[in-house]
Amino acid sequence: MITREELIGIGVYNKPHGIAGEISATVDVDVDVLSGFSCLVSEIDGIYVPFFVNACRPKSHETVLLTIDGISNEQEATKLVNHEIYALKRDYDMLDDETDADALPLDYFIGFELQDENHVRVGEIVDVDEQTDNALFIIDRDGQELMVPATDDLIVEFDLEKKVMVMALPEGLIDLNV
Repeated sequence: MITREELIGIGVYNKPHGIAGEISATVDVDVDVLSGFSCLVSEIDGIYVPFFVNACRPKSHETVLLTIDGISNEQEATKLVNHEIYALKRDYDMLDDETDADALPLDYFIGFELQDENHVRVGEIVDVDEQTDNALFIIDRDGQELMVPATDDLIVEFDLEKKVMVMALPEGLIDLNV
């Protein structure tokens, strides 16, 4: 049985596209990454259910059209509308360090150690706040909460295997949070 702890939120199903069961979805990952997942998961009646993608094609920068195994008409696709889409964490673990940070949802980095450019530990990424126009990493720094902009411009490098992210933090940013 799939549990919530095994999942990373990556998007939401929008509406059926045509009458053959294809459905549009807004996702936080690149089509290439999405196509490599073993399945997509959604919560249906309180249970996390895997759905196997037969085809995936981009519609726009954030929207894809999905053909899902076992969904062959508009009525079946409608049952998924507005359901959250999750990916299995273990599918992300198969990615390599050449993966661009933009290809990963920000939630993936929860649990990573954040370091500055000098590889000095800043703290642990414990949450992501996407309530504002600019997403923020919530950092636990020895029991103190810090907020750091979650922008690709500041990310110098990350190591998926060691779960470490190095960021070029603007001077004084850490002091602002204190």
